[in-house]
Amino acid sequence: MSSGRLKNRNAVVTGGAQGIGFAVAQRLLDEGAQVALWDIDVQCLSEAKSQLRGGTAVFTHPVDVTSLEQVEAATAASAQAMGGIDILVNSAGIAGMNAPLAEYPAAEWRKVMDINLLGTFHVNQAVVKHMMARDYGRIVNIASIAGKEGNPNAAAYSASKAGVIALTKSLGKEVAKRNIAVNAITPAAAKTKIFDQMLPEHIEYMLSRIPRGRFVQVEEIAAMVSWLVSEENSFTTGAVFDLSGGRATY
Repeated sequence: MSSGRLKNRNAVVTGGAQGIGFAVAQRLLDEGAQVALWDIDVQCLSEAKSQLRGGTAVFTHPVDVTSLEQVEAATAASAQAMGGIDILVNSAGIAGMNAPLAEYPAAEWRKVMDINLLGTFHVNQAVVKHMMARDYGRIVNIASIAGKEGNPNAAAYSASKAGVIALTKSLGKEVAKRNIAVNAITPAAAKTKIFDQMLPEHIEYMLSRIPRGRFVQVEEIAAMVSWLVSEENSFTTGAVFDLSGGRATY
């Protein structure tokens, strides 16, 4: 894929060193963008930069999204390195442990919320300020079908992703008068390293809920994201796009 529709655009992809974030970064590079990868894993960042096609247009920043100070510093560094930030794809997140709510450890709940929801707040807040000053931007927050339907034994993850959806809708309304689009996607599960955090029976449950009978591919997610962050998406904002293989009921 090399349409060139993102030529001269600069993108930040959080969680960009692996999984969905990596696939999105590759798609954006293929379409002409420069990309700053943010990830907490320094080794993965180095490996991702060497593996991505178009590596000279890749910049890397080690970032813990739970730290507002680190997020703000990375925003400034990315903007300086690339000459601005036009696109944000917020993909950093964790699944957390699988357990019934009655047994869920409070510390694990806070960890999931801090990374998935507080981290999304930090990243959106820091980057949208930059976009507002330029009066242009495209933001996509990676939520989950679990945020719409709730998965048993995954209340923390489901609740955090529901929060990401609501945050996206709120921010989309706040900047709707500007040339800034803020949308979310709610994919079904994809086979990435996040599966390592899940019990086998939970993975089987998720698969059983998908009418397509398979997990979504990261390249399919990247294809939808590439349109949402392009200038072609000049109207839609505050919306949620499903990649659930038919699972979503609303």
